[in-house]
Amino acid sequence: MSNEQLLEKIHLVVEKLMNLGGSDYDKDQNVSSADTSKGIIQRDFGIEEWDWPQGVGLYGLKKLQDFYGDDRYLPFFDRWYHGHMERGLPSKNINTTAPFLPLSYISDKLSNSQDLKKLLMERADWLINELPKTPDNGFQHVTSAIGDRNGVNLNEGQIWVDTLFMSVLFLNHMGHQENKKEWKEEATHQFLVHIKYLFDKGTGLFHHGFRFDQMDNFGGIFWCRGNSWFTYGIMEFLDVCGEEMSQGVRDFFIDTFKAQANAMLRLQAPSGLWYTVLTDETSYEEVSGSAAIAAGLLRGVKAGILDDTYKKAADKAIEAICNNISDDGTVLNVSAGTGIGMDADHYKNILLMPMAYGQALALTALCEALEK
Repeated sequence: MSNEQLLEKIHLVVEKLMNLGGSDYDKDQNVSSADTSKGIIQRDFGIEEWDWPQGVGLYGLKKLQDFYGDDRYLPFFDRWYHGHMERGLPSKNINTTAPFLPLSYISDKLSNSQDLKKLLMERADWLINELPKTPDNGFQHVTSAIGDRNGVNLNEGQIWVDTLFMSVLFLNHMGHQENKKEWKEEATHQFLVHIKYLFDKGTGLFHHGFRFDQMDNFGGIFWCRGNSWFTYGIMEFLDVCGEEMSQGVRDFFIDTFKAQANAMLRLQAPSGLWYTVLTDETSYEEVSGSAAIAAGLLRGVKAGILDDTYKKAADKAIEAICNNISDDGTVLNVSAGTGIGMDADHYKNILLMPMAYGQALALTALCEALEK
């Protein structure tokens, strides 16, 4: 697709992302377990809450601003972050760390930058010193409590692949930005721990999570968006680390990425997307995970890690993503928030809904496809 065609879609997606509105958080107080099992969590909708969907959304917007090389979205960022500072931030956990990733790149350009910088430093220190850890000192996937923005679900003794994108990328960037050796090394350690417990050598794919109380990967399901957090996240991670990372560790990460990318080639649907359960062709094709996978593959090609076979696969995915953008810019066929399940049906029953992260991941993939 030409840059002109891609930019037309990009601008539609961005306009929708910035105008998704708020979420009726109070409704979560009375939500049923049947609703949450389908992904119906009010805080996840819209762009106004401070949680992981919005954090990923803002990161996508930051990526587009990088492409243009200007500060065109700074007024939006300024209103968003300072609005939350006035309201007060929700509980500290893995998912509420996600909005700090885009902030770590732009804080010095926003008003009251010193206050924002203090928040960034405090959150990075919290990840190191206060976040609960699993055996092997993995970041425990603590999340926001449903219906209580000041509460948490501990998910005791569990690591989830989502953590890499929601918290570890932030810690890594802060470590390099502030030249904090402990933060940089801990970010590397977290990628290694998550690969150790989540990577499946037989398939080249990642499990959604691992629990230490039963020493297993829950239902052993290979979830599309979960895998995509690694496909795209590892390339972000390696770019920030640059030459500072030892070659042996870098090679280990690249080898893991290449194994996963090879699996993605085998599992891509004829449409160009990937199934929400990657190994189950009866599950629906899901756009947000497919977008992050495509973005990661394109980054791998640009870095010289992957050959042009992967670009062809990514280009096919980009075309399919564009076909799933409505006239008003809504990214369609995006699965709602997804906790860990014990069987494929859990993932197949998650509802498809417009989400901030769906807008953002589609935006990120389309930006990666632009020819500079």
